[in-house]
Amino acid sequence: MNLTKNTCRAAAAALTVPVLLFTAACGSDDGKGSAGDAVAKVDGKAGAQPKITVPKGAKPADKVVTKTVSEGKGATVNKGDLVRLDYSGQSMKGQNLGSSWMPQPGAKPGGPRPQIVTEINDQVQQRQLPPKVLAAVAGQKVGSRVEVEGTAKALIGPGLNPKVGIKPTDGLVWVLDVVGAKKLDKKAKAEGKQAAPESGMPEVTAADENAAKITVPKGEQPPKDLKQQVLIKGKGPEVKAGDGLIAQYTGVKWEDGKKFDSSWDHGGATAFQIGAGQVVQGWDKALVGKHVGDRVEIVIPPKLAYAGQPQSGLDKNTLVFSVDIVGTV
Repeated sequence: MNLTKNTCRAAAAALTVPVLLFTAACGSDDGKGSAGDAVAKVDGKAGAQPKITVPKGAKPADKVVTKTVSEGKGATVNKGDLVRLDYSGQSMKGQNLGSSWMPQPGAKPGGPRPQIVTEINDQVQQRQLPPKVLAAVAGQKVGSRVEVEGTAKALIGPGLNPKVGIKPTDGLVWVLDVVGAKKLDKKAKAEGKQAAPESGMPEVTAADENAAKITVPKGEQPPKDLKQQVLIKGKGPEVKAGDGLIAQYTGVKWEDGKKFDSSWDHGGATAFQIGAGQVVQGWDKALVGKHVGDRVEIVIPPKLAYAGQPQSGLDKNTLVFSVDIVGTV
């Protein structure tokens, strides 16, 4: 299912990126350098937009160089964890490679900044950061600021997009702030007695490690406005705008009751940033303010889902979701 508003998978954030820097998985590792091999200078504290400067004539190492600019005091990030990151990247010649501090179209002034929420896993692909750059977060502590640099060949390999004007020998620099991290339980789900559906709401039957069955009431017209119901009340913390929300979900179309996606079809629980314009409006409106442990049923009209996006295949559909909120990061 394409939860994000630009129809990317939920586990991938939808931040604005000025160039599509890489087109495929990165190549084999070319070796790793020490922090002493770093040539770029990074100014600014973690949590604030970094300033990256490169001395004139500096030559990048033809290997992945990782430097902990400042160490946080939180938990250590392990491979397989979910992380929430701020990032900023540029070539050593000054070309912008994207940043979570960039103004986002339609963003609310003073609202949460769209960030990357993803898994530290070799199998997970997301378009803001090359896998080798993302891998540098493993072993770092939450609250840390990390610099990753090297040649495009070392960081991206054969997946480098030839159309962006960056050569394999050009130097690239990313600065990553580790905002949060959490171990991911792919099989997690909401537990507790489930409430009966309210009048006009579809019935949800959840099965162990399988997509929920959602039955749309026969003869009932889809609502024109957002509808929601908490089916199981959790006891965990409140979900706040900007959090990375970890969820099990199933979605069906109201019009024919057919499932179009489920997290269980993709290996289990997944994560995305909520309340920051990174997912369809219906999710942001319904899930901010709920609690970890809740099972929430949401009925979303097209205007709050994919209206105007025919490429989604769901632009004219009212969508029904069962969402288990199993954590935040």
